[in-house]
Amino acid sequence: MQTIAPARPGHPRAVLAVLLVAPFLASVDATIANVATPAIRTSLGASGAAAELVVGGYLVAYAMLLITGARMGQTHGYKRLFLIGVAIFATTSLACGLAPDTGALIAARVVQGGGAAMMFPQTMTGIQLHFDGHARTRAIGLYAIALSAGAVIGQIAGGALISADIAGTGWRAIFLVNLPVCAAVIVAATRWLPADAGRGTARLDLPGTAVLAVSVLLVMLPLTLGHDLGWPAWTWVSLAAAVPAFWLFLRGQRAAAAAGRAVLVNTAVVSRPPVLLGLISLAAPTATYFALLFTLAQYFQQGLGRSPLASGLILVPWVAAFGVAGQVTGRLPGRLAPIVPVTGCALLAAAYLGIGITQLTGHRGNLLLVVLLACGGLGLGTQFATLMGHIMGAVPARFAPDISGVTSTTTQVGGALGVAGFGSLYLALAATPGGSQASHAFGLTSLAFAGLAALAAVGAYLATHVSADAGRRTPAEPRHSGDFMTTAGQGSKS
Repeated sequence: MQTIAPARPGHPRAVLAVLLVAPFLASVDATIANVATPAIRTSLGASGAAAELVVGGYLVAYAMLLITGARMGQTHGYKRLFLIGVAIFATTSLACGLAPDTGALIAARVVQGGGAAMMFPQTMTGIQLHFDGHARTRAIGLYAIALSAGAVIGQIAGGALISADIAGTGWRAIFLVNLPVCAAVIVAATRWLPADAGRGTARLDLPGTAVLAVSVLLVMLPLTLGHDLGWPAWTWVSLAAAVPAFWLFLRGQRAAAAAGRAVLVNTAVVSRPPVLLGLISLAAPTATYFALLFTLAQYFQQGLGRSPLASGLILVPWVAAFGVAGQVTGRLPGRLAPIVPVTGCALLAAAYLGIGITQLTGHRGNLLLVVLLACGGLGLGTQFATLMGHIMGAVPARFAPDISGVTSTTTQVGGALGVAGFGSLYLALAATPGGSQASHAFGLTSLAFAGLAALAAVGAYLATHVSADAGRRTPAEPRHSGDFMTTAGQGSKS
């Protein structure tokens, strides 16, 4: 098996700049197609369900393969997988831009999501391997900016590119614009990313990969499409079937570990209290953020009659504050680390509470909303950067692919759950047309966001306060050569 050992890059800023393109591009293309669906329907004669699959196919494939992508980075080299992922992303972006019909576009989007899943986890793996201490915290802050900014820029750029109709390309420009970016990234990555260690002999856990992919598919497909399809019976059957599917996956992973075979997810790493509690506390606020993107767009465009560009621009203060938080937290004294994630969650909850109260009491000025959104971005950025650092610091660097894949999948599934749950709540409350009804719905939904953020603060407190002893305990070494093959029942040992 390939040995993963921390290595100091000669040009850390260049390494980080290259790696951050992956979360940015993946996040942009997760949202940019939303704006283009009306134009795609008109241009290709697509049905509503087909247009939803243009968006949902990418998201489902992306979430399904994140853990697999992280593991392949460990077995084949994270630089190699990063380059392969970017190349697939570029190729499928071209295929999307040239798609002659809806079927070809959906197929290209699904494969594009797979390419994003190959390149995306390598960013967090690279950060954990090449940065530590305050440098790692600052790098995570920039990683958070790339994710958040990508989601907002996707909405703004989508509308701008379609309106510009560059060379008559219309909606196709939102995909074709990826080509020069990916070409530049491939050149930069080839030059600046440190070389991988020699390829090892470990094999990917194919049965585990298949079962996990099905399990995530059973969750993501109904959550992604359920809103617009009116939650038909198959969506509930799919969600119910996901429970035994995940149980079979975990059982299979434990059995494989006991037999000394390669596993896809190192359960001994993920089940450690600092990591497991941290993942839960990370997913909950992320769920509110993804849901905010959805509900705020509905509120502004359907309720208030504003443009898609306006609904995107209103989130710029959130992203700016998010970025400031990620950089400020990297300079805080280490002794404050256990309380910073809790403080971030509390600030996020207070911002949502303020939005809810102002909407319900009729104080709906844009300036006040901008201030409260900036406070929310500051809170989420503080929580995200420090809690990610806590999770990564809870295990040795050789377990970077485990943390990278699981955190990415957890936040994606959390985001889908947030949009499904809170989105349904908003749409049910805003069933009657009109700005007043929309404000009422947005206010109540924001109060629900505040409640979940407050619960996340409790989880963050527990996660950071068990780290004093549990965080120093590392998973036992495997019986065989691979660091990621743990035996059943070993648990965590010093």
